Amino acid sequence: MQISAAMVKELRERTGAGMMECKKALVETGGDIEAAIELMRKSGMAKADKRAGRIAAEGVVVVEPSADGRKVALVEVNCETDFVAKGDEFQAFAKAVADSVLRNAPADLEALMQASLPGYGDASVELQRRELVAKIGENMNVRRFAVVETQGGTLGTYRHGTRIGVAVDMKGGDAATAKDIAMHVAASRPLCVAEAEIPTELLAKEKEIYAAQAAESGKPADIAEKMAVGRLKKFVKEVTLLGQPFVKNPDLSVAQYLAENKAEVLRFERLEVGEGIEKKSESFAEEVMAQVGAS
Repeated sequence: MQISAAMVKELRERTGAGMMECKKALVETGGDIEAAIELMRKSGMAKADKRAGRIAAEGVVVVEPSADGRKVALVEVNCETDFVAKGDEFQAFAKAVADSVLRNAPADLEALMQASLPGYGDASVELQRRELVAKIGENMNVRRFAVVETQGGTLGTYRHGTRIGVAVDMKGGDAATAKDIAMHVAASRPLCVAEAEIPTELLAKEKEIYAAQAAESGKPADIAEKMAVGRLKKFVKEVTLLGQPFVKNPDLSVAQYLAENKAEVLRFERLEVGEGIEKKSESFAEEVMAQVGAS
């Protein structure tokens, strides 16, 4: 059967694939467009599997509030390059994943990947991810998500560009105060709200390190002990939200700022793109050659 330009055009519009790939699929299926779509999807899934091992440390963090404003979903979706991260298709997929979190309330990441994806028919998050990998040609992952539902009555959010997202649940205060705290969390990266939330193992490790450092100073034992205690107190201030200097007014601690506004932070969540992912270091030339070799 002769493959017409109109058939290739229709297949391109329905799949978003390249002209030569569309023509090849139509030739293999004797001009059957539906069969060509199925063939291309199968081929695309195979390509997606091959790309699964590639490091995806770029991407976006989406901050999506619920319609009633009582909860917010934060989702990190990764890809390999900043170029793809800025693309409309990738960003639309990431937003749809956040919508899926709000709609389906998945218990964990595995459940999210099997959940339906709003705006994509019957497709699951995982199916659409794989199809997007096949279409765009980069590995992509839904890495993590968090949901903050207000218990205190005031929910604050902040998104710094597309790379950092924060949600804060606060009791008392107002929306402006909550947003200020969310901005502070984005900038200052506190580990937790207060000292009581610092993992005991981390505190013990830090105390051991400071004690060893103090002992090496040659000071008398009682002085060395005071030095270690002082350094530990400084560490606690640095990693807790309440102990940090408020980013908008460093003369105040966050605890003091909250007290002035009659507010209390109950919980916060902060996601940053690529946080903790070890990126492979290679030159631009090596990156281009790698992509040429993979094509």
